[in-house]
Amino acid sequence: MRRWHGLDDVPADWGRSVVTIGVFDGVHRGHQRLVDRTAELARELGSPAVVITFDPHPDEVVRPGTHPPLLCTPKRRAEILGELGADAVMVLPFTLELSRMGPDEFVQSVLVDRLHAVRVVVGEDFRFGHKAKGDVALLQELGGKYDFEAEGVPLVADGRPISSTLVREHLAEGDVEGATRLLGRPHRVEGIVVRGAQRGRDLGFPTANLESLPHTAIPRDGVYAGYLNCAGYAELQGDRSAGHPDARWPAAISIGVNPTFEGGERTVEAYALDRDDLDLYGAHVGVDFTARLRDTLKFDTVEALIEQMRRDVDRARELTRE
Repeated sequence: MRRWHGLDDVPADWGRSVVTIGVFDGVHRGHQRLVDRTAELARELGSPAVVITFDPHPDEVVRPGTHPPLLCTPKRRAEILGELGADAVMVLPFTLELSRMGPDEFVQSVLVDRLHAVRVVVGEDFRFGHKAKGDVALLQELGGKYDFEAEGVPLVADGRPISSTLVREHLAEGDVEGATRLLGRPHRVEGIVVRGAQRGRDLGFPTANLESLPHTAIPRDGVYAGYLNCAGYAELQGDRSAGHPDARWPAAISIGVNPTFEGGERTVEAYALDRDDLDLYGAHVGVDFTARLRDTLKFDTVEALIEQMRRDVDRARELTRE
């Protein structure tokens, strides 16, 4: 799959393509329907399927200070889109200049002049151009002008129409099972493993302490079951003959400020079940959340905390047994 950052990365000889457009934060089931339809049309027409997404999030540019918590990194977003059938993903830098483009100018400069769109697939609530003046009807009208067809795909609903906002609401409530249902996979928080207070190791449960990216959507404080993922783990351990295989371990995950120890900084920590031999400092890892176990609690004694952690680990082991 090709990855482009901005219009100038598109090859000069790029032919006609089938295009879908959106922020695609999280690539939830509604987004997946758009990409599926785009890939289907691309196969029928013998053209590549191109996904246009944006970075930073348009809200932060149009209304500074309102950046929503992000459900996945731009890199992860592109990987998922590729797995769904995109032949190329273009991350279009969202700037004030871009936000001020009129609908016609956006269509001509992006869809026509660069990507030579033959079909354009969007959600039925799609808006574009300065002050969101463009909608599906206008896109179809401009398609007639510039020789492409456009279609609006009905939204996917799960009680309410599935949206990135709805996924964030589930995560803010600690409902990671609901988020999984909307995303079609567990929600993942990515980050670099850094040295923390190392209390987990002292208590018998060594954890990977994540330093996540700004604006990451982190579930509500609590204890969860899930998985700890490390891409290229074998190479990290010095095994260059293993072909960079990834590692994935069942995990118990804690989010919060460690109230038993009067902690002040909110952390995301993952304990790979029954593994005390992992050295992940400096590694880029992803933590997948599959089930919520309990709220964060303050214990009167360290012994009481350890006993509860043992119960949490046992429960996480049951829920992640494959």
